[in-house]
Amino acid sequence: METSPESNATPVLERLLPDQPAVLGPGHTMGTVTDKITAIVLRRPMTLGWLGGFVIAFTMLNMLVLAVGYLFFKGVGIWGINIPVGWGFAIINFVWWVGIGHAGTLISAILLLLKQNWRNSINRFAEAMTLFAVACAGMFPLIHTGRPWLAYWLFPYPSSMGVWPQFRSPLVWDVFAVSTYATISALFWFIGLIPDLATFRDQAKNPWTKRIYGLLSMGWRGSARHWKRYESAYLLLAGLATPLVLSVHTVVSFDFAIAIVPGWHTTIFPPYFVAGAIYSGFAMVLVLAIPIRKFYGVEDMITLRHLDNSAKVMLATGLIVAYGYSMEAFFAYYSGNFWERFMFLNRATGPMSWAYVLLILFNILIPQLLWFRKVRMSPPMLFMVSVVVLVGMWLERFVIVVVSLTRDFLPSSWGTYTATRWDYMTFLGTLGLFFTAMLLFVRVMPSITIFEMRTMLPESKVQEEVAAHD
Repeated sequence: METSPESNATPVLERLLPDQPAVLGPGHTMGTVTDKITAIVLRRPMTLGWLGGFVIAFTMLNMLVLAVGYLFFKGVGIWGINIPVGWGFAIINFVWWVGIGHAGTLISAILLLLKQNWRNSINRFAEAMTLFAVACAGMFPLIHTGRPWLAYWLFPYPSSMGVWPQFRSPLVWDVFAVSTYATISALFWFIGLIPDLATFRDQAKNPWTKRIYGLLSMGWRGSARHWKRYESAYLLLAGLATPLVLSVHTVVSFDFAIAIVPGWHTTIFPPYFVAGAIYSGFAMVLVLAIPIRKFYGVEDMITLRHLDNSAKVMLATGLIVAYGYSMEAFFAYYSGNFWERFMFLNRATGPMSWAYVLLILFNILIPQLLWFRKVRMSPPMLFMVSVVVLVGMWLERFVIVVVSLTRDFLPSSWGTYTATRWDYMTFLGTLGLFFTAMLLFVRVMPSITIFEMRTMLPESKVQEEVAAHD
């Protein structure tokens, strides 16, 4: 059903092209694009596949509630952390989840500023992915101290005793970096949703559904004044979010880079961490995009071109990560530093060398398959490579955090690390939180941007005519 020009999200295009069947793919017009995306939420019944996935994800979320509740009751002693491994799964998972959130901001902000229209089909759920990943990451700085009720000490509150946070600590920098990142990402995501929420409001039949989407759309009517203010705010937030892609994981890398632990104290960590964050983030985008396009029948909107471009970005950032690994080996050899050399040999041949071997296999060797167009154009193969990269990037954080701490300067302080069932339950629980939120998002919000897809229709028509002429 087409909405009236007064309330439509893209009335200008309809007035300019009233009779022209601007086509995104065979048989698509502006109305069919709107109907197809809104039907996913407003008219599509709840399927057994969605319900089964939600039950699994919600069960894992309950594991998180149980693990965190027991943690508050017993303390961090239930984890596998010890001396000298004072940091364990909590910091590993924090860095991993923050990294996953980076692809959403890169797709939404940087590609928007660079006018890359291929982002339009995947930017909406990538932005939602960012918010849910940052929410999962934000838990761990709160719970890993063992005193989450004192978390407000990290903020510059007016203390009557004159005790302020230690701003020379990178853990305090994390609080400001991640909270700023989460705030800008949430604003960017919600502002982008407003025109589509207005379309949902106009398409909805149920009066309560219409009221809810009407409230969320904040009175949007698609007027020229609304569009002007929308575009100004959207571009401003894109400009603010762009440096955050670089700054947030740079600050996270400072947790390690300013320490004196061998393997941490290196200047390559900031760009190395940023590249790794985008690498794992695009892997998660593909893990989400491939099932969404299949189960909801939107292969004509999330096309093989989108998967191909995402795989190319993943390949490029993966090569940067591989360069970082090679530089770590080069620094250990060329610097002549005994501790750095021992650190590298310990990672490669020590008691936890299995993690380093899998890390190289998952993050460097297997992703080289992305050089082949046949792999990039095969959704099942691309999905498997993306899952392998996500596992590999988690192992990278495991090697950096745990393996480095097990062998310190003095052999008398060496130790080992074994994760407990509570460590695994907490990690699996955050996966449950993430996928529960994503499944709910797909059911109640437009997972593909309606108005941006419709603005691409005239361009697609021109491209079709040029191709036919050639």
